[in-house]
Amino acid sequence: MNNTVDMIMIFLVLTNLALLGLSRLGACIRVAAVQGIVLGMLPLALNRGDIPLHLGLYSAVLIGLKGIVFPWVLLRLLKELKTRREIEPFVGYGTSITLGMAAFVSCIWLGHRLPLPEAGMSALIVPAAFFTIVTGLFLTVSRKKALTQAIGYLVLENGISAFGAAVVETQPLLIELGILLDAFMAVFVMGIAIFHINREFDHIDADKLSSLRT
Repeated sequence: MNNTVDMIMIFLVLTNLALLGLSRLGACIRVAAVQGIVLGMLPLALNRGDIPLHLGLYSAVLIGLKGIVFPWVLLRLLKELKTRREIEPFVGYGTSITLGMAAFVSCIWLGHRLPLPEAGMSALIVPAAFFTIVTGLFLTVSRKKALTQAIGYLVLENGISAFGAAVVETQPLLIELGILLDAFMAVFVMGIAIFHINREFDHIDADKLSSLRT
């Protein structure tokens, strides 16, 4: 069980580093989609013994929303936009990867200082979950394109889901589904906002919105 969980956590870390170094928006969406699919397998990997029906349904909902629905919405939105790359982010890609690696080391240090609910649980769970949260926050504040910021929000929510699924011993299903509903609505609201920004201003550079005057 730990080997499978470790592989999922390592994959989360690698996809986070990939997102920090990618400039093509389509590639970022696809990487986030694969991350969502793998994350949906985490509750099953953490389960010991037979998989209960509600856990299987929850995992299926995670994979369906994070791996299919959300990426499909963002890819459809990307087709309506004229831009395909994040050309000039606030923080360069090489610097982003360097800062990401430093953040992961810090997350490992923090993870070792937090006690796990079970003695045999993988030591990579907390560092990888925290690193995913940090990566999502970093993408949101260090990129100019509103679409990349939306991807950052999804990655942030992935980190929260990973942390909750791995650390909380008894996670109420209704609470988890409520969080997914919030993410579902947020993606559609962000998609509509990005569409209107692109239609009105012919770009999706969020930093230029600060120059608007009433």
